Amino acid sequence: MPRIPDQQPWAATHWPGPTEAAATTPLIAEEPLAIRVQGQPFVVVMRTPGEEKAHTAGLCLAEGVVDTPDDIVNLALCDGPASNTVTLTLTAAAAARFKTRNHRRGQISQTGCGLCGKELIDDLYRDLSPLPDGPVLDAAAIADCLGTLDRHQPLRAATRAAHAAALFDRQRGLLAVAEDVGRHNALDKVIGRLFLSRGLGRIGFLVMSSRLSYELVQKAARARIAVIVGISRPTSLAVSLADRLNMTLATRAPRDGLLVFTGGERLAASPLHRQ
Repeated sequence: MPRIPDQQPWAATHWPGPTEAAATTPLIAEEPLAIRVQGQPFVVVMRTPGEEKAHTAGLCLAEGVVDTPDDIVNLALCDGPASNTVTLTLTAAAAARFKTRNHRRGQISQTGCGLCGKELIDDLYRDLSPLPDGPVLDAAAIADCLGTLDRHQPLRAATRAAHAAALFDRQRGLLAVAEDVGRHNALDKVIGRLFLSRGLGRIGFLVMSSRLSYELVQKAARARIAVIVGISRPTSLAVSLADRLNMTLATRAPRDGLLVFTGGERLAASPLHRQ
């Protein structure tokens, strides 16, 4: 289990009360992480410090910078373990692919403000391949993992401000969990950890502590994760993309069970609430 990042103590007052009482409250840390690819700046993200290499690997997998761990020649922190900069060096073949993909990525970002939802989904779909059918998973077990996610969130318990992403195998064994101030960062970190250890094929399903946005679906699709469940409802774009990619998208139901939005054929052995 990765170490819990240091929390920053902050003086706060409690209200209401007979008198305002000073208290020290732990706050979640948020710092920039600069990622450099082939010696050039690629992106800067705001995140909770920790697991910088896994975070970089997961983000670069999601963005199409790498396809397999074999694309990586070197992944290193600049200036020691407390660094906020990570450098990624690619093989010659991967570097050539990255140059083409990054040019296309830049074109998309430059015109992105003019895209409608359908155009965005169409564009993402061209870069992603649909997932195969199956396997069928125990919906009751998945709902239980969603309901007990907070047991794996020590940083949230301390700060009340962290998102979590947890990966389970098909028998609901916990493979990895990561916390971060940003839900996207938590997912990049946990996927990156399995990616670097060549364990993506063991994943049965993903559990998120947040709402499910289309970016999370995109990241999961790149990692070939077919089943995503979350605490909060998905966005309409997330459902559209998951449906196009033959993925299962479900969230916690208002009382018990799950709300299944796409790919319900992968879930069985439990009464499910469908929208």
